[in-house]
Order: sequence, then structure tokens, then C-alpha cells
Amino acid sequence: MGNDIDVHLGKRLRRRRRLLGLTQQQLAGACGVRFQQIQKYECGANRISAARLWQLSEALEVPVGYFYDGLSELAQREPANEADGGGEMFARKETLDLIRAYYQLGERPRRRLLDLAKSLNGEHEAV
Repeated sequence: MGNDIDVHLGKRLRRRRRLLGLTQQQLAGACGVRFQQIQKYECGANRISAARLWQLSEALEVPVGYFYDGLSELAQREPANEADGGGEMFARKETLDLIRAYYQLGERPRRRLLDLAKSLNGEHEAV
């Protein structure tokens, strides 16, 4: 399970960094490490120390607990049950681009876009 935790933390790190639009180089500079170290953290090859996790949480503007969100579900889930893709869809560039664009809209256009997306999904299911 130890390696699974490292991978989980790395995925959460990558997700938040990409959501903020930061490069690995930018995040590394904020934490005083090289970008290769961020790469190793993100893929779970290197463990993140408590002090480094604190620095990363400060740089990414999240509480330290953010990195552990969803970990209890990971422990309960069987390894073969990865087919659903769960959080992986949020790691895709197109998803992050869509989220960024969505939050740049005003409240009313956002609501209309959400209604449109829901209606399109309904049409797809009806076919």
C-alpha cells in the first residue's frame, strides 16, 4: 500500500498543478527543487517528505489534507477496479482546459453551458 499512497499523492499533486496552469519548472522553483524532482513526485517514484508536502501545499494554495483526499476509497477499492478511470479524467488536458474556460465565464453563461451539456448528454443516452 505504501507505493499506492505515493502514486495517489503524486496524482493529486499533478492534478492541482495543472489546474492552476503551472509547469513543473514553476512549481519546482517555488519549492526550491529541480523540475525532475517534481516529475518523480508526480509519478510516485519518490516519496514526498512531510516538509516538502507542506511547501507544495503552500505553493499550490491547498491544505495538506488535499493530497490525501480519496485515499480511504483507494484502500477499499480492489486494484482490478481501475477501469472506470475515476480521477484520471481530471488529469486530461482537455478536461482542465474546459474547467478553466468554464470558470472564466460569468454565472449566467456558466449555468447555460451546464444546461446545454446536460441536455446533450440526455440526447446521447436516448439514442
